Amino acid sequence: MQGWKAYFRLAQTPKVWRKLDEWMRHRLRAIQLKHWRRGPTIYRELRGLGASSQTARQVAANSRRWWRNSDGALKWILDIAYFDRLGLPRLA
Repeated sequence: MQGWKAYFRLAQTPKVWRKLDEWMRHRLRAIQLKHWRRGPTIYRELRGLGASSQTARQVAANSRRWWRNSDGALKWILDIAYFDRLGLPRLA
């Protein structure tokens, strides 16, 4: 993605890069939920990341709705700083 961003650098498309960046983080949050698979695992991992008990319980209760969960409360737990710590480059 960084190569594409450099290639299209001359184009004035900051909104496109921002939307693509948001979508990629949304997709990565959904993949992370899918990786954790089960409700108890999701609850344990979210509590370890600092989520409140109620928020972790809500997300874990809908453990099979990865895409839907990845845009709600999970957006505040697995935020941009979380992906920065993982080394994910920003597009926007």
